[in-house]
Amino acid sequence: MAQLKIGTCSWKYDSWRGLVYSGEPKLNYLKEYSRFFNTVEIDQWFWSLHGINKVTLPKQEVVQSYRISVPNGFKFTIKIPNSITLTHLYQKEKSEELIPNPHFLSADLLMEFMGIIKPMKDNLGPLMFQFEYLNKTKMKSQFEFQGLMREFVKILPEGYDFSFEIRNPNYLNEDYFNFIKEHKVGHVFLQGYYMPPIHQIYQRYKDFIKDFTVIRLHGNDRHGIENRSQGEWNKILDPKDDELEQIIEMIAELLDRKVDVYLNVNNHYEGSAPLTIEKIKKMMHNAGR
Repeated sequence: MAQLKIGTCSWKYDSWRGLVYSGEPKLNYLKEYSRFFNTVEIDQWFWSLHGINKVTLPKQEVVQSYRISVPNGFKFTIKIPNSITLTHLYQKEKSEELIPNPHFLSADLLMEFMGIIKPMKDNLGPLMFQFEYLNKTKMKSQFEFQGLMREFVKILPEGYDFSFEIRNPNYLNEDYFNFIKEHKVGHVFLQGYYMPPIHQIYQRYKDFIKDFTVIRLHGNDRHGIENRSQGEWNKILDPKDDELEQIIEMIAELLDRKVDVYLNVNNHYEGSAPLTIEKIKKMMHNAGR
């Protein structure tokens, strides 16, 4: 039977006290979080590239602390370090010269990362390769991108679920979905930014989605909602009920098709990820799902 796991993107927010966390001055955020939710997205390890020769990977003691803080059956979805997924270093200004990232699609770096997180293996859900929007100066074409990916997936270790998050809307076509089906990697549906609505993409290409998928709910105006929230993520600021109804229908169909679904909700989606999840659960219950 297919499973639905619902959680948040990151978890350490003091403004969730009273929603998720107790009032204790010192607490194990993740341990308390796991009493309410059965999955969470680890975003912090994505931010690993700090210069052409500077890469930071997780510390073993942090991995161990996360592992022992959650119960059996709890799943982490993890964003693979951006030192592996970025084609070029970040530019401070658009006018700056692009500098190639020497670690892009590095097999050695990936294997080092996989070795570090191996103690978490029993608690791992999909591992996500998030690629930024690739303009023509970073990647000439989808054909070039998929050619690189075709070689890269050959080195992915067995026994793990890997997923691709693509931020080029024009790449989301039959050729791409054929590619992920052929190579048995998952697709990450990203709701927000400049991406097309995920229920539309799903309806076109649902026959290519097998076994598992990740749905990430982000908003369209990150900076705007940050300004409105002032870092307090305990209120719904931008309700999206109509959109959520479509996403709930999509999830119900995926589960009927025996596809495991990981739903990761960001504070930036509506203003408070825990309250959005509470709303989703009520909407699903009311719809008999």
